[in-house]
Amino acid sequence: MSIAPETSKTGIQDLSNALELSPVESHLHPEGSFDLEDHPVPTGLEEIWRFTPLKRLRGLHQDTPLDGDDFKVEVDAAEGVTAVSVPAADSARGASGYVPVDRVSARAWAAAQSVFEVTIPANAVIDEPTTIHLHGESLDKASAGHLLVRAGQFSKAVVVVDYDGSATWAENIEVVLEDGAQLTFVTIQDWNDDSVHVVTQHARVGRDAEFRHVAVSLGGDVVRASTSADYLGTGGSVEMLGVYFADAGQHIEHRLFADHTAPRTKSNVEYKGALQGKDAHTVWIGNVLIRKEAQGILTYESNDNLVLTDGATADSVPNLEIETGDIEGAGHASTTGRFDDEHLFYLQSRGIEEEEARRLVVHGFFNDIIRRIGVPSLQERLVASIEEELAEHVGRIS
Repeated sequence: MSIAPETSKTGIQDLSNALELSPVESHLHPEGSFDLEDHPVPTGLEEIWRFTPLKRLRGLHQDTPLDGDDFKVEVDAAEGVTAVSVPAADSARGASGYVPVDRVSARAWAAAQSVFEVTIPANAVIDEPTTIHLHGESLDKASAGHLLVRAGQFSKAVVVVDYDGSATWAENIEVVLEDGAQLTFVTIQDWNDDSVHVVTQHARVGRDAEFRHVAVSLGGDVVRASTSADYLGTGGSVEMLGVYFADAGQHIEHRLFADHTAPRTKSNVEYKGALQGKDAHTVWIGNVLIRKEAQGILTYESNDNLVLTDGATADSVPNLEIETGDIEGAGHASTTGRFDDEHLFYLQSRGIEEEEARRLVVHGFFNDIIRRIGVPSLQERLVASIEEELAEHVGRIS
């Protein structure tokens, strides 16, 4: 682990004022503000909150104090990567240009006393992943966190954030890619079943930079993850991949937003989820905005859900907003269904028992996403985690 004694403030944090864009009139994009008074307590009638079980957020959306510190953070930084906790007042937060667009995000921004900064130097090619492990140890007090990941020009690296234990956690994550950078950023929500996690993530992607965001959500009572990205220059590419598995009573919500703020940029959003058990609920909201300035862009978003048992509900809402007709391509798709009987029949006709056939169908459903993560150790772990989830219910499906 490499710890920097202090954070050098480079031009990367001056990007926040670099975009001059035409205003957007849309109920899907609340106006951002750091002032908490501009974010009333949500009622559940608002578009951005209508799927979220507010009563189960333990007051994160209201006024519960965010001063808990009963958690541990361990960092395994790859050689050449620096990682340091900086007092909020001295940090480079805001480098991504993000401004809180909801009350929980604004509260977490105000409450975070420090910012954990991870920096990949320019031109560095880092083979090993940098891992940040956050372990929650108590539900007694809610906590707030802030993470800033910065990838220098023409660098290449992988950063993994791994959550487990028990916590009530509100968080903002900023990711900044300078021109030509390649960054894979992975979050793994493997919380205990009693945890609540509300996280907002925003990435700013430089000219010809490539950003791959991977979200894996398996644990927690309520997990709500909002992820957005915009572009600082032409040629930028964003890929958002996600895998989630909800058990009885779990609420897992992913909200994705690709904001095409520059010409000739690309985005691809692909999420797959499975649900099993009474009152398991997943929500996927996909949104792509193609601004007037974003000519010649290419975008696609898709979400597929596999419902394994009765009593589970999957909500999937793709959105596409286009302000210019000069685009290379744009589209979206969403599917929700049960097991494919033809797949099961094919496998059983070749002597495979029904329970094993069902397991194979689910593994095949997720495999396309898993194999594209690009981190072998994570891929193996995810396959094992899905197998653990399947062991509880799949063999008993009628």
